[in-house]
Amino acid sequence: MSDQEIAVEKKLNALPEVTGDGDIEIKRCDNPYKKWYTVSGKTNYHIPSWWNGTSYKDGPGGTIVVEVLKSGKIGIELSGNVSAEAGVILAKAKTEFGIKVVAEAGVTVGHKYSRDIRKGYYGHMQYGSWGYKTNWTKYETSADRCGKKKLGSGTAKLPTKEVGWRYWETRT
Repeated sequence: MSDQEIAVEKKLNALPEVTGDGDIEIKRCDNPYKKWYTVSGKTNYHIPSWWNGTSYKDGPGGTIVVEVLKSGKIGIELSGNVSAEAGVILAKAKTEFGIKVVAEAGVTVGHKYSRDIRKGYYGHMQYGSWGYKTNWTKYETSADRCGKKKLGSGTAKLPTKEVGWRYWETRT
């Protein structure tokens, strides 16, 4: 994105949010018509791989020993109430937060791990990407070009190349 495009987007982000088409009266602003995304609220998030050989439970007590048995890929996961462009949200997150997220992370066979389980508890292991979760919102310039209209919003789970095991314990 060029410096000029970034400047236009910053100006549009500062517009007031309106419902409907905005104030369609005599008033007219000179802002360009555009659709754009914002991202906010980055948190660390373990994005699990859901295929066979990457999720285990053992116990109660003892030691859990796990290994990745199948290779695969962990990709961006989007949810929301309108369609969204994963590549655009990925680029926004990289720019906004300065994080090293990727479109997909590869998982290879063989990553072994063991962990002692507390007495009376069950140990759970899930393989995945140590990525991020963020919120996204899609906007467009209002009909009068004086405000922004929210088109929809959702969440994005963005993987990094850092993959590994997540461990937790439960009583059952």
